[in-house]
Amino acid sequence: MTGPAPTLTSPVTFSEAGVTVDGSVLLHPVTCVLAERRISIIGANGSGKSTFIRMINGLTTATTGTVTVDGLNVAKKGRQVRQRVGFLFSDPDNQIIMPTVAEDIGFSLRGTGLTREQKAEAVRTALSGVGLTGKEEQSPHLLSGGEKQMLALASVTALDPAVIVADEPTGLLDLVNRNRLRRRFDTLPQQLIVVTHDLELAADAERTLCIDEGRIIDDGDPAQVISAYTERMDRRAAEEVNHR
Repeated sequence: MTGPAPTLTSPVTFSEAGVTVDGSVLLHPVTCVLAERRISIIGANGSGKSTFIRMINGLTTATTGTVTVDGLNVAKKGRQVRQRVGFLFSDPDNQIIMPTVAEDIGFSLRGTGLTREQKAEAVRTALSGVGLTGKEEQSPHLLSGGEKQMLALASVTALDPAVIVADEPTGLLDLVNRNRLRRRFDTLPQQLIVVTHDLELAADAERTLCIDEGRIIDDGDPAQVISAYTERMDRRAAEEVNHR
């Protein structure tokens, strides 16, 4: 698709939203509004970061409270929400399913009501945006790791979502491709909410949240939140060494 990305009339909103599975609390009830254009989420492994962002488009369902996107209750209006929220996984192979690059993006456009010509134009635009023009007929599995992640992103942006949620998008990338993805993120018109261990990527945001043991413990200026996080992790590492 072409043109500016749509925007939400009402931002992503958590209202006492939490997740408990088999008696284990994965995320304690959270109340917050995610309105900034660029938001990063950091925290240790297993802290609840992925649970938090997966609640935005219904990949994980809140067991208490509600999450709304554009005023829509995610638990009740999942299909409509997913039209507004695109999701980028850490491993692009989880999103690549078709035999050619062009077909993979085209598959994401099924059910959109676009004509064949409109779909073809959307595919061309999406590929151009991620630097994959000329690879339309290539097998996705012959792409490099960085190119695969770009293809996954192209499949998301082809739908013109208002929000893109990314879960560790640079986790499997080398430095060159990590920086390439960061530059592409900078150009996206959509709101971007990203979970990451890449603190340089986290610092690109307007707002950073830190999640620890299922709770948001810091929320604010990226530099301050990241600094507090690194100090906390250094202290924990030192404590672990001292207890050996």
